Amino acid sequence: MKIKLLAPDSASLPNSQPAPAAHISHDRDIIPLVSRILLSAIYLVSGVNKILNPAGTQEYMAANGMFWTGLFLVVAIAIELAGGLSLLLGYKTRLGAIALIIFLIPATLIFHTNFAEPIQQIMFLKNLGLLGGLLLVMQYGPGRISLDRTR
Repeated sequence: MKIKLLAPDSASLPNSQPAPAAHISHDRDIIPLVSRILLSAIYLVSGVNKILNPAGTQEYMAANGMFWTGLFLVVAIAIELAGGLSLLLGYKTRLGAIALIIFLIPATLIFHTNFAEPIQQIMFLKNLGLLGGLLLVMQYGPGRISLDRTR
């Protein structure tokens, strides 16, 4: 009796990447696209809301101890819209994710650390979830359905 050893395919080996398929697959293509769309929505909506209500946003910023609210408002709008569009379109996605991470950390620490208010606890945890999603995009890129067309 002869025993023939078969080499495993590359997909079953740890830390290996299967060869790119020519077709669209849900796990490798659709899921990253849907994830980017969902992740970008909060930043795009927030940026537009700041444009539509700049006075209210500046009042909220000042109530939380911020100064130069006009400058920070413009910076926040620019980062949220540019970063959100970067995620949505998959263009310069890693840079967009990094910009949103840099924005998200101080925004979370300034606006959502009053844990005596339950809504602030929820907002803090929501921002940690966003941070996790942005870190994944930064690490693995936008996926194949993107303007960057990676992997």
